[in-house]
Amino acid sequence: MSDDDLLPLHAVLPWSVPAPRAGRDWPLATDPGTARARWTALLAAREEDARAALFVPSRARTLHTAVAQLPGQSTGTGRLARESGPAPEPVRVAFGPYEERFLLPDHRLLDAPRPELWRVADASQLFLVHDPRAAALTVTALLPFGAGAGSRVHPLFRRPGGREPNLAPGLLAHLADRYGRPVAPLDVLDWLLATARPAQRGREVRLPGTYEEWAAGAALGRGLREIALRGHGAHAGPRPRLPGGRRPWVREALDLAPRGALPVLSYEAGDQALRVGAAGVLAPVAPAAWDAHSEGERVLTRWFRARVADPAAEGLAAIGPRAWPREWTSDLLALLTDLALHAEPAAHCAEFAAEGEKKGDAIGGADLRAAGVLPVPAAARRPATVLETREEGPEGQFALL
Repeated sequence: MSDDDLLPLHAVLPWSVPAPRAGRDWPLATDPGTARARWTALLAAREEDARAALFVPSRARTLHTAVAQLPGQSTGTGRLARESGPAPEPVRVAFGPYEERFLLPDHRLLDAPRPELWRVADASQLFLVHDPRAAALTVTALLPFGAGAGSRVHPLFRRPGGREPNLAPGLLAHLADRYGRPVAPLDVLDWLLATARPAQRGREVRLPGTYEEWAAGAALGRGLREIALRGHGAHAGPRPRLPGGRRPWVREALDLAPRGALPVLSYEAGDQALRVGAAGVLAPVAPAAWDAHSEGERVLTRWFRARVADPAAEGLAAIGPRAWPREWTSDLLALLTDLALHAEPAAHCAEFAAEGEKKGDAIGGADLRAAGVLPVPAAARRPATVLETREEGPEGQFALL
């Protein structure tokens, strides 16, 4: 296989933007009640200096920053220094590959929320996330926050309603002609999930020369996608579940408090039991769920750390629930299920991609250039003009079109 057989991700999905970034911790919470409570505490500070200290100003945002509403949201657009309205309704967002958070969707609170992504976010949209820290690409139907520096987000569609695939113009037709079968945008995304590999220029992908290999890889990627979507969006079916005898459940109740210390976690391989603190026991827990790591740390440790008191937390970020919400235990069981389900297909994808790289039959750069698919037109790398939403500008103004 030659270097020309490996395509950079942006040659397949041309339009991408840097991952959204809140810029401050407190607008993102692990439950919606906490997000609302933080807004209430911010507005309870009547003196501007006190409110500014809670807000945590940055170069991008202060109490006097004037910005438009985020597309699809109906928040205020006046200066936060004089805001007195109710909290915006928290929205569920993805937070890294395994977690979700509740975000206050107010443009005035967020340093870089990427409005162009909000403009195309709906039930038909999927976001492919390339995080340099992660071993593989991830996909979500939710707006993706929590990605690391240098991360980029590739929407599958350039317009709401699943319209205008964000693919190199002519690519679908060329693949369909080569394979003798129709190829859908979701097929391309599934292939990327299964086979894209890390490279110096981000992520690279090989497009196979035969339909049989294409179909096999897309099927593997589809399995990963079904797990990753967690039942969200129009492209997801019911949330995948483990067989009855393998589903984790609470054997001994968790004795935890959000303001307590980080519980000690241990695992008993013989019983497949996860011990949480002094009393809690969950079983059966698959070894893969216990072993799962992200950014060099155990995923379960990171999950608990986000839900117990951070001794260094100050101001609004220190506000949390007084008692351990039952929903958190349900979320933990769902996480254990997702980690167990993800391990085997992820390993199969890695093996499949490694085998594919040994094969010589590929649709490479030369083939795509000859077909006029590459180079990608500059317009395809820019967002489409989307006018479906009425967006209030700073201080209640509207644009004249």
